[in-house]
Amino acid sequence: MSIALQPEIGADSRPAPQHWCEWQRIELLCLCLLQANQGPPQNLLDDLRALQQRVLQFRADDWWSAGLPQPLEGIAQDVLACVLAPQLIPRIGWLYQDLQSNREPAPCEALIASLLALPDEELLQLREALQQLEQQGLVQRDHDSPFGTIIPDRLALARLMGWTEQDYAPPGAIAVRSNATWDDLVLPDEALRMLQEFMLWLAHRKTVVDDWGGQLTGGPVALFAGPSGTGKTLAASVLANALGWPLFRVDLAALVSKYIGETEKNIGRLFDATHGRRVVLQFDEVDALMGKRGELREARDRYANMEVSYLLARIESHDGPCILTTNLRSQIDKAFCRRFQMVVEFPRPDQIQRRRLWQCLLPPRAPRTADLDLDEVAAAVNLTGGQIRNAALHAAYLAAAEDGAIGYPHISLAILRELAKEQAQVSPTQLGALSGHLDHALTTGR
Repeated sequence: MSIALQPEIGADSRPAPQHWCEWQRIELLCLCLLQANQGPPQNLLDDLRALQQRVLQFRADDWWSAGLPQPLEGIAQDVLACVLAPQLIPRIGWLYQDLQSNREPAPCEALIASLLALPDEELLQLREALQQLEQQGLVQRDHDSPFGTIIPDRLALARLMGWTEQDYAPPGAIAVRSNATWDDLVLPDEALRMLQEFMLWLAHRKTVVDDWGGQLTGGPVALFAGPSGTGKTLAASVLANALGWPLFRVDLAALVSKYIGETEKNIGRLFDATHGRRVVLQFDEVDALMGKRGELREARDRYANMEVSYLLARIESHDGPCILTTNLRSQIDKAFCRRFQMVVEFPRPDQIQRRRLWQCLLPPRAPRTADLDLDEVAAAVNLTGGQIRNAALHAAYLAAAEDGAIGYPHISLAILRELAKEQAQVSPTQLGALSGHLDHALTTGR
């Protein structure tokens, strides 16, 4: 007789105060299975019966549907509970090790069938439930057999448990947190239009592919090209926030290995962990991998090309937006560019855009001196958006230290400090019309 949970008629539908009864039930099922030969003691069976009633009451609140792509019903809830349990109560993993010959702390299909005491005629339902969970990206199997290890998707686990999803980055990536919106982007009109067109590939895929019969592609994939500090990561954050999806920045250095075959494995783990998940992936400085290909001088060059091809294949087949960034577009092989849906250029801001950036990036409630003219500041030095952000904050701290308003001396000194990050020797003349204010700032000790 199956002990997969089925609601009883007339059962109390009040939700349980918390979800731990789900995992405690799995622990008792493990203990009962361990003692199956001699028969579990009556007190263990009584505890299990009471827990099953609590779980039924808890599930009446439809907790399993919260944060998941589609609602789960019937045996799929029991299966997912078995997979999640050792992640939430680690000692259950030890019980799984005792119950399986492979000594894995994660369950296999055969163990789940035994825990739930499924009769042979219900094994097909178990297989269908596992396929449903895989299709939704909730679980992963190392191979498709009754003895393949089943683990939960970390992003799905975070969403289901109400944890911060950004804290569960896929292997080789880090979460990028930003509240940036379209209003924060200061770019040429053409670049903004291209970013909005990129969003159309996601918003209207159903119409083009399903209704009109258009070719199904992965991605979409975009290349953001431009000097450092021109807003490439900010733009990626804006797109992710507009979608309501987390943004993960991939560290290519963490993926590439000197050992042959390891790079492909690392890339595979990254995309396997994001399969079916609504996330945006950003790959920085891809020119290091996708540079112009030269003559093959040794076997390692051939493997390097294979690694790049594998990365591009996984990016193109990934069902979600991927953003690649580069500071050196000229170094990108043109053969790679043809495989992107969009290539967006991020130029250094012109004077009008620099003025907007100064206006936006100076703290909005900070006092400013009456003579401060941001048009003059923008015209004086050709800074990128990232440099303006740093200089604006530095000027604010200089003014706060004096308990005064932000003025020319603070901004001039802040710009000098910013220029000095890239140049060993900085001349005051590089500040143009602001150089006189810099002299005043230095002589007054600011």
